[in-house]
This record gives sequence, C-alpha cells and structure tokens, in this order.
Amino acid sequence: MSNSADSPGTGSSPAVTRRFRPVRVLTVAVFALAGLIFFTSFNTAKGTNIRTDASMLKLSDLIQERSHKNASLDESNGVLRAEVDTLAGRENGGSKADTAKLAALEKNTGTQKLKGKAVTVTLNDAPPNATAKLPGYPEPQPDYLVIHQQDLQAVVNALWLGGAQGIKVMDQRLISTSAVRCVGNTLILQGRVYSPPYKITAIGDPQKLQKALADSAAIQNYMVYVNVYGLGWKVEENGTVTLPGYSGTVDLHYAKPVE
Repeated sequence: MSNSADSPGTGSSPAVTRRFRPVRVLTVAVFALAGLIFFTSFNTAKGTNIRTDASMLKLSDLIQERSHKNASLDESNGVLRAEVDTLAGRENGGSKADTAKLAALEKNTGTQKLKGKAVTVTLNDAPPNATAKLPGYPEPQPDYLVIHQQDLQAVVNALWLGGAQGIKVMDQRLISTSAVRCVGNTLILQGRVYSPPYKITAIGDPQKLQKALADSAAIQNYMVYVNVYGLGWKVEENGTVTLPGYSGTVDLHYAKPVE
C-alpha cells in the first residue's frame, strides 16, 4: 500500500512538506550581495563620484602648490643669506688670507653666482605616437618614450667629468648634496617639481664639456633611443652666462632608527 502523502491522486488531504528550492536560495543571496555592494559603495563614496580622478588631481595640485612654496622659500632664503654675508663681512676681523680662503670655499660649494662660458643640454620626451624609425628595432613601449632619472644623471655626471665648474638643472644650481630624482616623467629637485623638456647648463671649457658628453657610454645608449624613437636631444653653446648661487638649505637630512 502506498503512503497517502506520496499519492496526490487520493481523496484525502495529504501533508505536503514545503522545501526551499535552490533557485530561490540563490536569488535571495544575489540580492543580498547586491545590497551589500551598494551600501559599501555608498559608504566609501560619501556622496562623491568615485569614478573620477579628483583625488589624483588634488594630489597633483598639492604637489604643485608645495613646489611653488619651496621656490618662494628658496628665494627668501637667498636674500637672507646675502644679508648675513654682508653683515659678516662688516664684522669680520680675520686676515685677507682667511677672507680669500672663505670666498674660495663659497665658490666651490656653489652658493655664489658663477660666470663663464657655458654649454646647455636639453632632453625631452618623444612624441606619444612615435614609432621605430630604423629597421630591426621593436615598436616602442611607453617606457621608451620618456626621459628617465638615469638619463639626467648621465648628463650631469658627464659634465662634471668634463671639468664643469658649476651646473644648473632647470633654474637651480647643483651642490654636492643635490639629488636628481624622477618620479614617473617628472623631475623632483631640491623640493621642487619640473616637467620636460629638461635643461642642464654647465660652465666650463665648451670643447671639453661636449667631448665628455660624446664619450659617455650612458649617453651613447641614450642616443640610440634618440635616433630610433625620437627622444629629444640638443646641445648648444651659450656664450657667457651667469649661474645663480644655490639658495636652499645646506643642512643634511637623514633617516633615524625608531627607538
């Protein structure tokens, strides 16, 4: 005899056991997950459009603002340093030999203006739509088309090796503690930010400076990218120019271990 609960055709009212179908459970789970994602997105956005680059733009604006502020502070610092030097000269009771020695040290440290014949090197990014100009070379990656930190360092090092008496990168004089650093395709130098084209000016014997540039293995490698992908490269003699003195702080900053 069959069980009445299993025989819907009988006249009795069977006790039907209700069960959740897997489809219903899955549907409820999907809607619950969608609600959670919506709430999380709303809580993260806080009423703002999270699909925009506003945060990155704010960061870029902040960097530019700090760069301009650092430039203004450097200028003010240079004025104050000149006043201090003037006052120190009035009160200086040392000998002429001591005064001459101090002047020579100031010249070597780059804090004083320097005048002489100069050579300027200009580096620039390649056009964004650049292609390989010579056969046998691959099509460029984005990394091939921008100026890198090592490119700027190669030029600076070659100019020092060529006997440069002083070097200016963009509008700032380099000293012994200067660090030429790049983040992406922007140059950060002594607290200020620059975009290409980058200009490097050195005072010295123009022929020796240009020979040092030509003999540099790192620059020879860079010239391959100039000829193949169109990176910018220009060397010109400027005649007699005056480099500004370094006006920033000369204090050394270094990391300290956490105690």
